[in-house]
Amino acid sequence: MQLEWTFYAFAIPAVILVGVAKGGFSGLGALGMPLLALALPPVQAAAILLPILIVQDAVGVWAFRKTWDGRVLAVMLPGAVIGILCGWLLAARVSADVVLAAVGAISILFGIHRLWAERRGAIAASSRSPGWVGAIFGMVSGFTSQIAHAGGPPFQMWVMPRRLPRDVFVGTTAIFFAAVNWIKVPAYVALGQFTKANLLTTAMLLPVAIASTFAGVALVRRVSAERLYTLVYVLMIVVGVKLVWDAVA
Repeated sequence: MQLEWTFYAFAIPAVILVGVAKGGFSGLGALGMPLLALALPPVQAAAILLPILIVQDAVGVWAFRKTWDGRVLAVMLPGAVIGILCGWLLAARVSADVVLAAVGAISILFGIHRLWAERRGAIAASSRSPGWVGAIFGMVSGFTSQIAHAGGPPFQMWVMPRRLPRDVFVGTTAIFFAAVNWIKVPAYVALGQFTKANLLTTAMLLPVAIASTFAGVALVRRVSAERLYTLVYVLMIVVGVKLVWDAVA
């Protein structure tokens, strides 16, 4: 697998998007997993990306280790654990085509949601919604993260209306997804996806991810991202439709 140029034709752009997103272009990384799923079975694609996400999370957690909201984490993380468990059960008990369709559907919904949000039509929970609502959003975030590394929108729907200070929001997000990604590790171990071949592929892609993260940090201050975001979200919908079509066909 590591020597097939067709794999890298999808893998390198996917990892670059993930890295640039971690560098400051939040949201772009959600295209990485659907893009990689065009070249690999979706569970294998997610397993290859997971260690890369964990390495990148460490940077964010360290940078914002002193600014985070404990209540948000206490409310949402238990729900996220349930969502991750549901995602693992789905991947373990159904065919690869069903998982592929799920990844495609999540990609489509994410792209539509973000395009809608860009036009100030974002769907969000009330800032006064009780903790059990946050737990539900945490569960959805855990499920979509387990299936497609796309847990951001459900998390943001509950947290953003609470209008946390910028650094507190960034720090809470970093810690939440760092915890979620580590919680996903046993699920992928149980699915038998941390094979030598997959880990070697991750190691080969990791330098690209690190370099693109630094590139994102440098570019975020110089590039207007509005058109780039719109293009990526449209591509997410297109790729999602392709994945669902492949799964059905």
